[in-house]
Amino acid sequence: MFIASRILSTALLLAAAAAVAQEGGDIQAQILYAYQTEDGNSLANLIQNLTNQVENDGAGAAVRYHLAHAQYRFGELSRQRHSRAAAAAFSDCIDELKPLLDKDGKSVEALALQSACYAELADLKSLESVLLRSRAAERLKAAFKLAPRNPRVVLVLAMQDLRGAKPGPAERQHAFTELQLAAHLFDESPSTSIDTPGWGDAEAYLALGHELQMRGDHFGARNWLEKSLLAAPDYKAAQRQLALLAK
Repeated sequence: MFIASRILSTALLLAAAAAVAQEGGDIQAQILYAYQTEDGNSLANLIQNLTNQVENDGAGAAVRYHLAHAQYRFGELSRQRHSRAAAAAFSDCIDELKPLLDKDGKSVEALALQSACYAELADLKSLESVLLRSRAAERLKAAFKLAPRNPRVVLVLAMQDLRGAKPGPAERQHAFTELQLAAHLFDESPSTSIDTPGWGDAEAYLALGHELQMRGDHFGARNWLEKSLLAAPDYKAAQRQLALLAK
């Protein structure tokens, strides 16, 4: 009887853990799908639901990370047309990650995401841009030191270096090489779980395809753009880039 009870308890614990992992995976998938389909309303609803969890339940690190990620994505979608809303979203992303980094300053994923939010906010806050870029670089340097082959870290590094590259081939080529590495690291990375964020692969492939297209390598560009759509079939930005390539 005691053994049966222990087995039942263990089974219940495993089921609960699986449910939590599934929920975490579902949240990641919902955030990415809303971003890739450019559905700002769904992202706003996800942010509200996750905010309620944080405020009402004292949610754990995973939920806070998901909330910061959703805010980052909302900022990206809002950036072109609603710069104030984008700036607020990036600021919220930064703030949401602060408790995680206060608790664990070596959280590579939190450092990389916060760096991305600082960099995006710097583009929208010209008076504070120097300070914000400094903080973005500081977080990214720490993340890279801890995990130089983390694909999201390398992707954020590549995108920031591409954005800040001075006119001329040397800096652009260096950033391009980083982007190539990011794409290959995503190819090599294991399946994601609740503890491993699942974003970045489709973006890396899209960015690499775009860079190759700019360099006149249309065959290579098509391969990476199609790979982006294999990873995320409803990714509107990749669909548009592939359509441009076909013209």
